[in-house]
Amino acid sequence: MFVVSLTYKVPDEIVDFHRPGHMAWLKEAFDGGIFLASGRRVPATGGVLLSKVDRATLDASLAEDPFYSNGVADFEIIEFTATSVAEGYENLLDS
Repeated sequence: MFVVSLTYKVPDEIVDFHRPGHMAWLKEAFDGGIFLASGRRVPATGGVLLSKVDRATLDASLAEDPFYSNGVADFEIIEFTATSVAEGYENLLDS
């Protein structure tokens, strides 16, 4: 499983300019089963994505994100193995 942490590296007005394209890309990625969850960081310095696809699929999808292709954010990808989850989230366990 992967946690992708985005950190904005440009002024807010540039982030806002690219946000509609990022949101359209994100919807396609969710529809394609790439991500399990996403959201803004608090405070709004970037975002976080949760994915359970393989690394190559994740990398290919991230490369299409306008925030990535336009240099809006730095992307940190953290891989981890889910070994314990709350009831109802068993689908997140690595098999």
